[in-house]
Amino acid sequence: MQFILKNIFTFILLYVLTPMNAQTVGVRDTILMGSKFKITLVDTDSISVEKNINKAIDEMIRIESLISDWKPTSQVSLVNQNAGIKPIKVDREVFDLTKRAIYFSELTDGAFDISFAAMEKIWKFDGSMDKIPTQEEISKAIEKIGYQNIILDEENSTIFLKKVGMKIGFGSTGKGYAAQKARTFMQNLGINAGIIDASGDMTTWGNQPNGELWKIGITNPFNRHKMLDILSMKNAAVTTSGDYEKFILIDGVRYSHIINPKTGIPATGLTGVTVIGENAEMCNGFSTSIMVLGKEKGLNLINQQKDYAALLITDKGKITRSKNYKKLKQTLKNN
Repeated sequence: MQFILKNIFTFILLYVLTPMNAQTVGVRDTILMGSKFKITLVDTDSISVEKNINKAIDEMIRIESLISDWKPTSQVSLVNQNAGIKPIKVDREVFDLTKRAIYFSELTDGAFDISFAAMEKIWKFDGSMDKIPTQEEISKAIEKIGYQNIILDEENSTIFLKKVGMKIGFGSTGKGYAAQKARTFMQNLGINAGIIDASGDMTTWGNQPNGELWKIGITNPFNRHKMLDILSMKNAAVTTSGDYEKFILIDGVRYSHIINPKTGIPATGLTGVTVIGENAEMCNGFSTSIMVLGKEKGLNLINQQKDYAALLITDKGKITRSKNYKKLKQTLKNN
């Protein structure tokens, strides 16, 4: 058995890292939500940019403390601890995040489902697995999955999981949401340009100090020295889901961390999906959904979205773009 954590599929092509035109670009890497985050801000001077990077990180830590299911005191953990027992009152943003996740479940007929978190008990990507779960173990875990059993009370802002042992988790949209919230927080502070990169789930705004747009490269997982595309972006988001980032090898077979909630088996067929659009959380939801749905159904889903588009690469290396990809790419460049 071998455990491998691959590099992210998208990366920043940042040409300006020194003060220009009385502006300073500050860049910092940090670990949040168990993943690598990179914060890039354009500010007036080095002192100010460091302070504001700290504020961006604090905002994402705040979100992590609310939604991380591995933090026992988080609101999501309290919801999970009371599955089958009682509803738990949560902050409005946690309620609304859950509500939007259920929207994706309905949109994909359950291919996207935050209650898939019950699978974490049988599929472990921390290096501890040396054999795949039995069909009996998978079937028992599937019994705990079902977005229809997530009960929301709009008036009282409560979440109730109907079945004992159910669990919700935001590994599929949480990083995109954190990136989007940090961007809005920075904009409200008067920071006119930057990138929040949540382990490949990115949101950008403004321009580099030299006036150029931010450039995001999408690498080919089959050829790391070749890019599938380069995106020029101003006020936009791009996220990538892939089966090469986090997986296990057992008896020569690779199993991805992206689980199909209907089968309890890691998704197959697609190696990577990059989604572009206005909002990182929504891009995040679509990229995860497409990975589970597969090429045909995934394209059908994204082709119905005028504000979002996708680039797909199959496990055979074939590249496909959604029908509005080129048009939306140009729109986001001019936005």
